[in-house]
Amino acid sequence: MITGSDLPDDIDALKAMILASQAELVDRDGIIERKEDRIRRLEKLVADFKRALFGARSEKAAPEQYELALEDIETAMAAVHAEDEEIDPPKASTTKHRKANRGSLPKHLPRIEKVIEPEDTTCACGTVRHVIGEDVSERLDIVPAQFRVIVTRRPKYACRSCTNGVVQAPAPARLIPGGMPTEATVAHVLVSKYADHLPLYRQAQIYSRQGIDLDRSTLAAWVGKAAFELRPVFDALLAGLS
Repeated sequence: MITGSDLPDDIDALKAMILASQAELVDRDGIIERKEDRIRRLEKLVADFKRALFGARSEKAAPEQYELALEDIETAMAAVHAEDEEIDPPKASTTKHRKANRGSLPKHLPRIEKVIEPEDTTCACGTVRHVIGEDVSERLDIVPAQFRVIVTRRPKYACRSCTNGVVQAPAPARLIPGGMPTEATVAHVLVSKYADHLPLYRQAQIYSRQGIDLDRSTLAAWVGKAAFELRPVFDALLAGLS
């Protein structure tokens, strides 16, 4: 059994252990293991890593290292399951479902219903079949972040009968004077950086894939401006805690 003291602190060493374990699963002493044995060994490896992660030794090492290792192991488990099911498809009547946390779909999420009708609902006798029930399944769908451009137009009005001047609505205030981002865009950059730990240079790479040329220094300027504007809120929160 793997214990906390057996696990290295270096992430590369952890990955090497995982790869070695996967190699053992494929062929141990020249004998290919049965599906159940392969899964059992992987599940035991996951349990050992979780025990090391949440045990006393986790206070001495960075938990993120073990989390990354667990991700690799659990990914390997999923690959083994997929490979085995491809070779030996499970039978609906005899399949023993694996216990797994597959997540839940909250009620507040919008539902887009898609009804799939049979190609022909007419019976061979000539009678139109009627609905006696239905099977309903739900899947989680993600719409990737969509960039859009807010175009603000301010028409100018003038009188044809006199020369009393031009009327035009004032330009709305901007968080970044003369800049291109909306407040929602700046908020997204802040949340991605500080809540999701996504560095600015990686955010710039994401925007680049959408054809939006923004360098890290520009994003940093947005973050700095937002930090300045949010300073009174920060001070008020500290005052409320004292």
